[in-house]
Amino acid sequence: MIKADLIVLGGGPGGYLAAERAAQAGKKVILIEKRALGGTCLNEGCIPSKALLNSAKLYRHAKDGAAFGITAEQVSIDHKKVLERKNQVVSTLVGGVGAIMNGCGVEVVYGYGFVEGRNADGFVVRVEEEEYVGEKLILACGSVPVLPGIPGLREGVASGYVMTNREALERSSLPESLTVIGGGVIGLEMASYYAMVGVKVTIIEMLDKIAGPTEAEISGILLDTYREKGVEFKLGCKVTKVTDQGILYEEKGVEKLAKADAVLCAIGRRALTEDMGLENLGLTMNRGAVVTDEHLRTNVEGVYAVGDINGKVMLAHTAYREAEVAVNDILGIPDVMDYSLIPSVIYTDPEVASVNDTEESAASKGKKVRSICVSMNYSGRYLAEVENGGGICKLIVDTKNDQVLGVHMIGSYASEIILGAEMLIASQKPLKELQKLVFPHPTVSEIIREAIFM
Repeated sequence: MIKADLIVLGGGPGGYLAAERAAQAGKKVILIEKRALGGTCLNEGCIPSKALLNSAKLYRHAKDGAAFGITAEQVSIDHKKVLERKNQVVSTLVGGVGAIMNGCGVEVVYGYGFVEGRNADGFVVRVEEEEYVGEKLILACGSVPVLPGIPGLREGVASGYVMTNREALERSSLPESLTVIGGGVIGLEMASYYAMVGVKVTIIEMLDKIAGPTEAEISGILLDTYREKGVEFKLGCKVTKVTDQGILYEEKGVEKLAKADAVLCAIGRRALTEDMGLENLGLTMNRGAVVTDEHLRTNVEGVYAVGDINGKVMLAHTAYREAEVAVNDILGIPDVMDYSLIPSVIYTDPEVASVNDTEESAASKGKKVRSICVSMNYSGRYLAEVENGGGICKLIVDTKNDQVLGVHMIGSYASEIILGAEMLIASQKPLKELQKLVFPHPTVSEIIREAIFM
């Protein structure tokens, strides 16, 4: 039996950062990971998808450069080389996380961790024949794709005809056609890659809009942009069955068939809490996720849950902050988790980024707001770099105190600008004060300056 001050179960963003912070504070930490450090984000999500999308953007730029005075002949994309580069990027970053763990003294144990319960020394986690005991336990086990009970879906996954995000990022050849079940973030990002490299893509979505809770006008612009690129949408449609010919779906009461060479199931993700002994702790659960408070504590003293496993905001950057709050609580440092200002990004082409309130969500809180909407073409750099760009930047402003409550953007560099927007909201300063900020010129971020002077 090996003892530690803290056991972290799961080596994704929340897990490895928690281990790092605790070890830096002098705690003896054991990090247990069943596959590879970095979790879903680094190995089969955030990072590999961005590597693929960047290759696709370079390909598109090379093909469509005439408007910028660039002519290229016989432009092609080698999907296998794209995958090779993606794998190299992932390998480098995984190795970097391992080096950080080693450098701060975290003991990394590879294997499937099973929680056996609690004894007089602490929480017992077994990996194969070895038992590890920690005075504190942080659960950071992540999430898995949702596979609903659609007839034929699981059989399609087993045969390889249906992919989850993991298989979609590993597929060695490009299908001629792809049907995506789900028009949320994962489905849209993968559809963006496949469509840009020449695959015929169809997206089937139950809602009458794409991109989930994304602000309505921006969702509409993204939809129009995808359609211009040849992506076909079946909105307000319910998938009824997966067959070897394609996807059966219901549209206005009529069953139709969407033929496809491959299918991607991208309905969403759910907390991973099964088959790891969590029932031995007596944790309070809610719809399959571990319930936590503002300190990331569970109902069991000494047990914390960070990242997707608590089901609150399934984003890697949320997990990072949750990890810091949990470790601070263990160290006795006052800290709380604030979920009100977590930015969201969809890494499509163009990018979508948002933070905090829409007009609808602000109204639901009893606030009276006005909306400031500015074309991204107000930015000189955006106009210089983007041909026929239809992006916008929208500010949601409280009419009572003239403070910014939300920012929503679609256009190039949106993912890099949204942090600044978050800080504007956090400052709680009225627009007159924000107008004194000096923005670097020329940058796309100046679109925020344009908006706050409207």
